[in-house]
Amino acid sequence: MKSFLLAPSILSADFSKLGEDIQKSIDAGGDMIHFDVMDNHYVDNLTIGPMVLKSLRDYKISTTIDVHLMTNPVDSLIPKFAKSGADFITVHPETTNHIDRTLRMIKDHGCKAGLGLNPGTPINYLDYVIDQLDMITVMSVNPGFGGQAFIPESINKIREVRKRINESSSNILLQVDGGINIKNISDIALAGANVFVIGSTLFHSSNYKIVINKLRQELEKVHFNLIH
Repeated sequence: MKSFLLAPSILSADFSKLGEDIQKSIDAGGDMIHFDVMDNHYVDNLTIGPMVLKSLRDYKISTTIDVHLMTNPVDSLIPKFAKSGADFITVHPETTNHIDRTLRMIKDHGCKAGLGLNPGTPINYLDYVIDQLDMITVMSVNPGFGGQAFIPESINKIREVRKRINESSSNILLQVDGGINIKNISDIALAGANVFVIGSTLFHSSNYKIVINKLRQELEKVHFNLIH
């Protein structure tokens, strides 16, 4: 497995040719796909559902897909997205009355479980469920819309979550979502992240391959510094 994974976020993709645009991001070097689901209740936006995920699988998108559920309620959607082809399902603690049960439901449906932490969400939600997690997502913007600027205070939160992961001795991925670009990705990696959601930085560019290569160059510098 690569030290660092890039996860193109389809929230910023061209929805008029979604399958083609996602495949283009994968061909350019994307490692996994970030699939944002918003319900206009938990966040003030409305995006896509299980049928769109199934259509991407039918389009032969075989790359790992993390379904990021920003919906309330959330539990009823988990079986539908699992059936439609999700690999990871990430939920937020504010969207369920019983985090433990929701995470177990994700696992019971054959998916890996993720927990998303908004800028204002305390990390003590991890205290009793970290053993069930395959990925923790630190939101570095308030969820709802793409193209937002990275919140600088997120760096400290990433460090704190990385410490929790290391103390747990578990191989949990630490993903950061929001405002990642070529200028800040190295700082985010140094803070402890190893999965990076890239949205407008990638999909609003004219050449996906050039952008991903530049991001990789920054991450390679971090990797070199970490091992020396």
